[in-house]
Amino acid sequence: MPKNSSAFDFPQDLLDAQIALHETRAAYEEYAKTLPWSAEPMPGWESDKQLHSNYISSKPDSPGYTEDQHAKVARFRARLLELSITVSTHPFWDSVDVGDCVDARMALKHAREPADSPAG
Repeated sequence: MPKNSSAFDFPQDLLDAQIALHETRAAYEEYAKTLPWSAEPMPGWESDKQLHSNYISSKPDSPGYTEDQHAKVARFRARLLELSITVSTHPFWDSVDVGDCVDARMALKHAREPADSPAG
């Protein structure tokens, strides 16, 4: 049976890095929703009608990302990589038994959720 986050004594800097990772990922995903569908200028397209369906897939022309959008995406990705490395290579993991490693990593992801939440 998986252990909950209280079964592990996560150091504060690891908890902070995991929270920053969650928050940065959420902010990046929200920002990505505002971007054109293609990073580079691309013509739009429309697919043929599919058998037994009236659905026709299509995309409008994409102007591509602006220089500012490319730069912001690069900053998000660099920060996500930095935080992912911080979390995954933290010295805490050396103190976890090999058999508990997956449970500990999953518990860390949900460490700040209320105990009565479905994931907690």
